Amino acid sequence: MIKLIGYARISTRQQDTDVQRAELLAAGVRRDDLYIDQGSSGARAACPQFYASLTALEPGDTFVIATLDRLGQSTLNVLAFSKRLSGQGVELRVLDLGGGDVDTGTPTGSMLFTTMAALGQMEHEIKRERVLDSIDRRRRAGKNLGGRPRRITNRQIRNANRLIEAGEPTAQVARDFGMSRATFYRGARTLGLLPDQSGDETPESDGAS
Repeated sequence: MIKLIGYARISTRQQDTDVQRAELLAAGVRRDDLYIDQGSSGARAACPQFYASLTALEPGDTFVIATLDRLGQSTLNVLAFSKRLSGQGVELRVLDLGGGDVDTGTPTGSMLFTTMAALGQMEHEIKRERVLDSIDRRRRAGKNLGGRPRRITNRQIRNANRLIEAGEPTAQVARDFGMSRATFYRGARTLGLLPDQSGDETPESDGAS
């Protein structure tokens, strides 16, 4: 027998599922086929009724939720979830998606989810490009990218010193080697490439560099 399997979820026990329950029942879901997780965060272990509802699904059934956020997943994960249901012969129905009732079993619903897939992927790529651009700008500016501090070798200090002695600006050379001017001066003094200036990190002779 083809069934409508309904699922509702709330994030805290202080909230009420009455609205979701009423919407699902009005959509034709039988009370015996309604699964509700209360006080659940959306994490796998915290949603036993969600997985119980999936177990109850059979080919030809429709999985019904009030709104898309009840799945507690990102857009791309929801699309993958819908595709997985479709592979099992099950449709996904969202009672309020963009102000309307959407069923992936209909041409309109299928088209909407396809559009969501494109938009979700585009959003993912835009965010990725922004992160990469930010990393590239910070790297070119010689800023710390986070994580463990980079270890500067004696060889890098010596090579940097050669460039500086050849007339290259100290600040630019330090950036090129991924270190600060203070780091270069400390390393150069330790290696005896510069005279000890009693803790002064930036020699006066470097002023315009």
